Amino acid sequence: MLTTLTTLAAVFFLAHVFLLFTSFGKKGFQKQKYLWSHITLWITGALAGLIAILFAGKGVSGVIDVFNTPGKAAILLLISLALSGAAHSIVKLLVLPKYQRAL
Repeated sequence: MLTTLTTLAAVFFLAHVFLLFTSFGKKGFQKQKYLWSHITLWITGALAGLIAILFAGKGVSGVIDVFNTPGKAAILLLISLALSGAAHSIVKLLVLPKYQRAL
C-alpha cells in the first residue's frame, strides 16, 4: 500500500508540473490547466499526509517517521497549500504581466 500511495503521489506531482508548464503557451494563458495544476499539487499534499498518517512511527522510513502525529502529518498538506499560494502569487504578480506584454 505504501508503494501504491507513493506512486500515486509521484504521478500527481508530475501531472502538476506538466500542467503548470503547459498552462503557458502559444494559445495564451490557459486558466483551466493552471487550476488543475494547483488541484494536482493539493492532491499530492493530501496523499503525502495520508502516507504519514498511515506509516509514520512504524519504522518504514526515517523521513516518514518524522511526521508521527496527525498534526505533523497535516503540515504536509499545509506545505502544499503554501507552495500553491506562493506559486500563484509569483505567476499573478510577475509572470502574467510580462507574459501578456509579450503577446
